[in-house]
Amino acid sequence: METIVKHRIKQVLKGDQNAYGEIVEVYKDKVFQLCYRMLGNRHEAEDIAQEAFIRAYININSFNQNLKFSTWLYRIATNLCIDRIRKKKPDYFLDAEVPGTEGLTMYSQVPSETPLPEDEVESIELHDTIQKEISKLPDKYRSVIVLKYIEELSLNEISEILDLPLGTVKTRIHRGREALRQQLRHV
Repeated sequence: METIVKHRIKQVLKGDQNAYGEIVEVYKDKVFQLCYRMLGNRHEAEDIAQEAFIRAYININSFNQNLKFSTWLYRIATNLCIDRIRKKKPDYFLDAEVPGTEGLTMYSQVPSETPLPEDEVESIELHDTIQKEISKLPDKYRSVIVLKYIEELSLNEISEILDLPLGTVKTRIHRGREALRQQLRHV
């Protein structure tokens, strides 16, 4: 896959904009998922994912062809997410609780195609709880937890994305996991 992507990058550098569209198609879901896991909001995740692809396109000349493109792209997306988290003010979104209900969100009001709605609600509540607890982690722990356990990246890839030594990544994963375990002990 990387070979194909690097070939497309060479085409982009020669001025072929359609080749970049193919690169976006390859990575759009993974970048969105990364952003969603870090931000916890679908709309913000869509915005940041789009911004990540724009930044990557604008700065494609600075990409080192000897490295993996996905690592470079994930680094851009992760940094944008961290910037958004730091600048974020409290907002109200569709995932906010519906007034007059107990724990229901506007998303939970959307009809589901699953045969057992109770299971879907439980899954959403558990997911929301875990996502909420992940979002309470300090930035340095949240980013490594999301990259390791949600995106399932290797320690080396995380080290490259965050531009941190491998030992620091391991320490942050351990501490982040312990902090998350303490936060989720009531679940």
